[in-house]
Amino acid sequence: MSTKALRLGTRRSKLAMAQSGMVADAVSRVTGRPVELVEITTYGDVSREHLAQIGGTGVFVTALRDALLRGEVDFAVHSLKDLPTTQPDDLVVAAVPVREDPRDVIVARDALKFTDLAASSPTGVVRIGTGSPRRMAQLNAYARSHGLKIETVPIRGNVDTRIGYVHKGELDAVVLAAAGMNRIGRSDEVTDVLSVDTVLPAPGQGALAIECAADRADLIAALAELDDPFTRAAVTAERSLLAALEAGCSAPVGALADLLADGQIVKEMRLRGVVGTTDGTALVQLSTTGPVPETHDQALALGRELATEMLAAGAAGLMGERAQ
Repeated sequence: MSTKALRLGTRRSKLAMAQSGMVADAVSRVTGRPVELVEITTYGDVSREHLAQIGGTGVFVTALRDALLRGEVDFAVHSLKDLPTTQPDDLVVAAVPVREDPRDVIVARDALKFTDLAASSPTGVVRIGTGSPRRMAQLNAYARSHGLKIETVPIRGNVDTRIGYVHKGELDAVVLAAAGMNRIGRSDEVTDVLSVDTVLPAPGQGALAIECAADRADLIAALAELDDPFTRAAVTAERSLLAALEAGCSAPVGALADLLADGQIVKEMRLRGVVGTTDGTALVQLSTTGPVPETHDQALALGRELATEMLAAGAAGLMGERAQ
């Protein structure tokens, strides 16, 4: 490989730039080449519609992939949860680095925990902002089963905009991804971390995908040094579940694969999945456990197995319009 600078395609948001900057440093270390960030505006960045309305699938990804295919950038960094589950033949995810914290967090008024919000509300109703049907479904289901009254309010915008709703008193709390808050150095503003037993994250949440053209064998080999096999197996299983449910990125589907260890020895991988109506009245939540996948196909099979069980339990009827 030459010593010419590599061009990294990235969205312009503060979070995307932070993520891409971390990857740029890592790629520079393994290749010995400088990496320059190329900022690209995606449809999801300029549209003011809610993600559930514009489909969610690929809205933050298509412009980056187009730049890759035109040769304007050498590789791109995506939040893996934004990637459609179908991979184009002419592009390859060369690396999935070690995952950040996959959980959701809240930033609430008066530095309150989620379960303390209702007790402190003058009306008894807690207004929580999120643009995610997945979060709405699980938060409403949790509130319903614990006798809490919450109203989930659809919001969009960057971290500053979302937290601003809380500071201005328009909302009691907002839900954000722990990974994003950690990567932009704002984890000290988090007032509560939501257990995955309360809210399962989006498939692939907290993980990044480093993508490049399939014909760049030298670059693929270099980027592969950043790949974490356990993270890749986990997110492959989660995304396989999403694909088998025929659901898009904005569907109310949560999934998390984690490793089960006996002491220091990793024994199995557990995959948990959830689908629900956004009002929380109906929820299908199941899990399956199997050997840690050693191949891509084994990880895919784990996701498909759980999806089959969830569909048999009525998941299809809870997702609204199925992804095409």
